[in-house]
Amino acid sequence: MSPRWYFDFVSPFSYVHWQKIRPLAEAGRVDAVPIVFGAVLHAHGIRGPAEIPKKREFIYRQALWQAAREGVPLAFPPAHPFNPLAALRLCVAAGSTPQAITTIFDAIWREGRSGDDAVAAAAPGLGIDDPASALADPGVKERLRANTDAALAAGVFGVPTLAVDGELFWGNDSHALMLAVLEDPGLLREGPMAAAATLPVGIERRR
Repeated sequence: MSPRWYFDFVSPFSYVHWQKIRPLAEAGRVDAVPIVFGAVLHAHGIRGPAEIPKKREFIYRQALWQAAREGVPLAFPPAHPFNPLAALRLCVAAGSTPQAITTIFDAIWREGRSGDDAVAAAAPGLGIDDPASALADPGVKERLRANTDAALAAGVFGVPTLAVDGELFWGNDSHALMLAVLEDPGLLREGPMAAAATLPVGIERRR
């Protein structure tokens, strides 16, 4: 199986990282897979980062800083987090192509539109004249569920995540490591990196 890049449009880090992953997707080296991040959080019993006030403040600033450092225009939508389900289904209905992913990401994070406004703006350019019908298509819903189930089966806990040969690489800031492993999958199979995977879990008890 090709390396899979799991993402959700609700994530600003997915948008920033997509700028670097897109050439790999266009070259067929990586499959971009839209998933429901909220379902992943629920499955792991994790609170969303935007649900913790100080973490929310930090990640928004971090996303803006990373985007500025990488020369990526970023404008937050009117409210965040928003419900990304319509955007995700539109992506699936459009074939989850690099063009579809870019068009939807740009409508949300480059133009600062809400999720629903982004769908209305993006659909015509993706050849979808009746978005409501496309989003309600049972096949589209099932494909998105299957994508999310596959992510959970792979152990995905956050977005964006690149899955390579059973290993997971999470976050825009781990891109350099992702590239290194794509070029040399054996990198993780020897030395300290191999040993890190078998390090026992230790719990310190304080009296």
